[in-house]
Parts: sequence; C-alpha cells; structure tokens
Amino acid sequence: MLPPISAPSATVSPALSLGIDIGGTKVAAGVVDEHGAIVDELRRDTPGRDPRAVEAVITELVQELGTRHQLGSVGIGAAGWMDLAGSRVVFSPHLAWRDEPLQENLQGLLGRPVLVTNDADAAAWAEWRFGAGRDRDRMVMLTLGTGIGGALVLDGRVERGSFGMAGEFGHQIIMPGGHRCECGNRGCWEQYASGNALGREGRELARKHSPMAAGLLAAAGGRPKGITGQVVTALALQGEHTAQELVAEVGEWLGLGIANLAAALDPALFIIGGGLSAAGDLLLEPARRAYLRNLTGRGYRQEAIIAEAQLGPMAGLIGAADLAREQSQKKS
Repeated sequence: MLPPISAPSATVSPALSLGIDIGGTKVAAGVVDEHGAIVDELRRDTPGRDPRAVEAVITELVQELGTRHQLGSVGIGAAGWMDLAGSRVVFSPHLAWRDEPLQENLQGLLGRPVLVTNDADAAAWAEWRFGAGRDRDRMVMLTLGTGIGGALVLDGRVERGSFGMAGEFGHQIIMPGGHRCECGNRGCWEQYASGNALGREGRELARKHSPMAAGLLAAAGGRPKGITGQVVTALALQGEHTAQELVAEVGEWLGLGIANLAAALDPALFIIGGGLSAAGDLLLEPARRAYLRNLTGRGYRQEAIIAEAQLGPMAGLIGAADLAREQSQKKS
C-alpha cells in the first residue's frame, strides 16, 4: 500500500477541490473550480473489486494532481449506499465494499479532508448547482446506466432520508414477479428502464432469431452477447428502426416510474442523466407521454418538466468536488 500523503505545505486554494468518481470499470479524478469547471483530470481502470486496490488508485490520482495544483478537500462519489454521516459505504453492488470505513481510510492516506457520497447524489448536486436544475427548489435526478441511480434535492440540500438510503428509486417494484434484480427482488424499475434493460431486450430479439434483430446483430459482429445498451442507443441515433423501437419501449417504462415518483414527491423537475440519456428525445418523448398518461390527478394538477441533464458523464465528479468544498467551508 502507498504511504500516506503529507498535508500540503503550500497555501491551499479554496477555489479548487478534487472530485473522484468510482465506477465499475474506471476511476475518474478531476480538479474542479468554484464555478463547476474541470480544470484538470485523470483516469485509471478500476482495479477489480478489492477495496485496498481501489484506495491505492485514488491515492495515486490525488498525488499526481496534487503536484500540479494546490488542492483543498476531496470528494468521492461511488455507487452504493452510504451511512448518513458519509463515513462508511454500507453496500456497493459493483465493488466489494461491505460496511467499509472509506472516509477514515482515505483521510489517513491522503492527509486532507475527504467527503464520501453516493454517485447519484453527487450528480444531482452538480446539476442543481451548475446544470439543468439551477433555480429549482425541488428536483429529482435519475441516472440511467447499468441500473437507475436517483437523488432528490430539496430546498438547496440533497435529501438522504433517515438512514442515508434515500433515492434508490430504481428499486421500486414496478412489475411484481418480473425480472430478477441484483438487489434480490423481482420486477425492480431498473430492470425495465435502464441501459442493461435495453441491451437485454435487444439480445432477446437476436436469440429468438427475429428478422428485426438483423441490424443489431450486424453492429455486434454477429454475436447476440455483443448487443449492449450502448450499441442499441448508438443504432437508434443513426435511425435504425428496431433500435428506436426498443429505446421507445424503455422510455415508456421510464415515464411510468416517473409518474409514480411524481405521486409521492411532486417535484417541479425530473432530470435524466447517465449513459442512456444520450438517446435524447428518442427516449424522453415516449417517457413524457407515458408520464402524462399515468400521472395521478392528470388534467387537474401542474405537470413536472422532464429534461435531459446538461453536465454529461462528469456530473458525479463535479458534484462530489463541490460538496466536499462546501463541507470544508462550513467546518472552517
């Protein structure tokens, strides 16, 4: 393991903080200023599922960026459930973190303040501060990728619930007895309205030898296994008919779940981010129609806006850095 980093001897700029986004395949680090702009960034492959190896990669990234910038606090965004204090990762589906004291470990290694937060919470904060959610009192962020991440911003704060677990909207059961989910339940929303769901539907068409799957198979080199959500999304944007149909079906499931959230939370704005949001209106227009068709009290209530995120895949990194900066300023 790398030795701990000594506290910086130079004067630290409060305008610069470091955000780190930990995913299943890559670890991205970026130096972020007070306006949400990334001024420098680095990436590494995620080194398997070992928590110590991930911590070593984070340490390397901070060391390298710290030689080029006077950094303040560090914000870590990762998929998983955090405790309310933001000190422990209770459970992460893509990494081997089980009740992991990540904040304590990293502060010992880095020698500077560390904030640990859920990646969807970080992305929502970034969109609220610098992106599509500016000037909104209440908004819901949905990140569509492998699954569905979610977060709720209320009156200028990320609402994390009583135990730190709020925002796991992808695990509302929308189809009892439906597809098995990694969480252990069946019929979770993310099994129908995510990038993984999109790829699964494309593969199923191909394995049933449907002539509709010809374009999908061609793009995947003739291998059904190669049909992923990213492949289907790219084909849909190119105008391939079957891919557009599949994206629209996922959009309908997305709109149904959003209507459920509107009944419970009544936000003014839903922001859709994550890799699947690259489909744009091919996804969002069917979602808007399904939302309006299933909205409780439709015709007699105000309707929320469903908008695409503005900050793209760097939103989690930006939000983690900005949350860390805010926490550090409150403590100083």
